[in-house]
This record gives sequence, structure tokens and C-alpha cells, in this order.
Amino acid sequence: MPIAPEKYLFVPGPVKMSPDILALGAVQPPYFRNQAFSEILRTCERHLLTLAHAPEGSRVIFLTASGTAAMEASVINLLTTQEQSIVINGGSFGQRFVDICHLHQRPIYNVKVNATNLANTDSLETFKEATALLINAHETSIGLLYDLKAIGAFCKKYKLLNIVDAISLFVTDEIDMQAQAIDALILSSHKGLALPPGLAMVILSPKALQKVKSGQSYYFDFQSHLDDGLRGQTPFTPAITIILQLHLRLSQIMARGIQAEQHQVKVIADYFRAAITPLPLKPYSPYMPNAMTALTPLDAIKASDIVAFLDSQHNVIVAPNGGDLKEKLFRVAHMGDMTEAYTDILINALFDFYQVQR
Repeated sequence: MPIAPEKYLFVPGPVKMSPDILALGAVQPPYFRNQAFSEILRTCERHLLTLAHAPEGSRVIFLTASGTAAMEASVINLLTTQEQSIVINGGSFGQRFVDICHLHQRPIYNVKVNATNLANTDSLETFKEATALLINAHETSIGLLYDLKAIGAFCKKYKLLNIVDAISLFVTDEIDMQAQAIDALILSSHKGLALPPGLAMVILSPKALQKVKSGQSYYFDFQSHLDDGLRGQTPFTPAITIILQLHLRLSQIMARGIQAEQHQVKVIADYFRAAITPLPLKPYSPYMPNAMTALTPLDAIKASDIVAFLDSQHNVIVAPNGGDLKEKLFRVAHMGDMTEAYTDILINALFDFYQVQR
């Protein structure tokens, strides 16, 4: 059953899309094996490289798949069964990297972290003999933003390949491949880029390009994507409409400036966090990104009850958590076509919930 139009989305993907992006999604997809589409894809690649401040000589892989597929493809193509990697495991998405590596028999150090943004990387020194490090820039399951500059400095010092999942951070928070020494940057369409789900991208630095191992997968073979990308094409039928939407969205960001985009998300995040200070809620993590706020109730209220009330009484959708955090935590995203007026709908609904509890 489709989501009713009156639902208000505050989840970390899919996020609220702008009217012009939605309108473009209703257009008949064009034929794509021609020069016109090739130029669109090449332009998307140029814009992504610019916005990520990628090193000269970097390339972009376009995958018609979810962000998790790009995570798996990066493991398959960039890691080997003979080399040890560090996986920063701070939540369910860190665990996802662990599970992917185990499935594909890539040996890892499963480094579990809690309540730290790794600004101090001394705890990683034990594993400095590794050849790669995998991290979710923002552990979206708990709203924790890692210190990417510190992680990048560690990787640079010990010559580790730095693989970063920035799926829920790109556009909303600072991502600078050169300043943060990132070698492979994993992106997805339906979070900060505020597009429909179904398109993932991996930006590869020259160092990462040298690590690409061909023949590890048929559909996700990076080398075949790199070869076809030289002519602005993909090996298989891409998500044509989403690429057209990506082209429009990237053009908008280039015109406005990515710092302005990031600032706008920060304004909304700060506005929301300030507005709810009277409520018995506190941030779950002290290291929050602009993209999202993770909240935990201070009283005996269950987080799942808040999520259910917002949906049933106000048509407001926030993100629940699962497992041990189901009753302790819910998440509010600030990504997409957000305004203070739109955010007020959620704020008012939260105040109503606590008024009903009295």
C-alpha cells in the first residue's frame, strides 16, 4: 500500500523530495545508449568528483542498487582474502560491513566502539598492520558522527586504504576526500541527495583504482563499470530516471554551493534540537551530524510508543530502532526538502504526545 501524500517524512531515507525532482520522476525514461545520455552521466561524474573534493584522477562507479550493494561491491572489488582490514563497528551498519566481509571471506579486525567519535585513534594502533579500514562516516542506527579527519590521518600514516560509507552524510555534512584521506567514498541516492532509492555510487581515488580486482563479481565488477564509464555508459541498464534526477540535483547543488546546502541542513537540525529542549528527550549521541538526531526518552516512555503515536495521530513518520534499542531510541532526519514550517509539524506532534501523557 503506497504511503499517503499527507504523511510527513522525517526518516533517514527515503527523504522528502522537492517538487521539481518529483516532477522529473514522472517523465518517460529516454533511451540511454546514445551520446545525449552519455554526456549526462559524464556530467554527473564530474559534479560528484568536484563536490566530494576527490583527488585528481578519481573515478565514479554508478550502480543500479541500494547503498548496501555499494558496500558489498566495495568489499568484493577492493579487498582480498589475503589482506586484513579494520572494520569500525559502532552499530547495525558497522555490523553490516562485518557481515559482508565474513560472507566474502575477507579477514577483518572487528573493532567494536561505543560512545566515541574516534577523534583519538590510539585504540586503533593495535591494528596498524592492516591494509584497509572500513567505516560508516555516520553510524545512522544511533546518530553517531565519526571524526573523519582523525580516521583519515590514521589511514594516511599507516598507508591503509580508507573506505568510507557516507550514504547518510553526503550533502548534509562535510565530506572532503582529500582533507579526510578517503580512498573509496560510498554514496546512495535517497538520503542527502534527496532522490528516490535505487542508485548507488562509489567514488574511487587513484589509490583505490589501483586496488580494483576484476572478475570478483559479474554485475558488480568495478573494472567493467570503469571501462564503460569512459564513454559515459554503464555495463547494464542503469536507473535512467534517477540518473536524470541526479543530474538536476547535482546541478542545483553546484549552482548554490555545497557549503550552503550543508548550512541549510544544519539550520534545520539546530532549529529542531532547540525547539524540543523542554521535552524529556535527550540526544542519544554527543557526536551528532547535521543529517539526523537520535533521541532517547528520559522517562518511562517507550520510544516505540512515541513512533506509533506520531504516525497514528499526526501522520508523522520518524525512524524506529530495532533490537535492544527498540524502546530506547528513535531517529529524526533533517535531510531533503526541509523547512522550519515543515519541521514544526513534527515539533508540535511531539509536544502533543507529552501533553496526552499528563
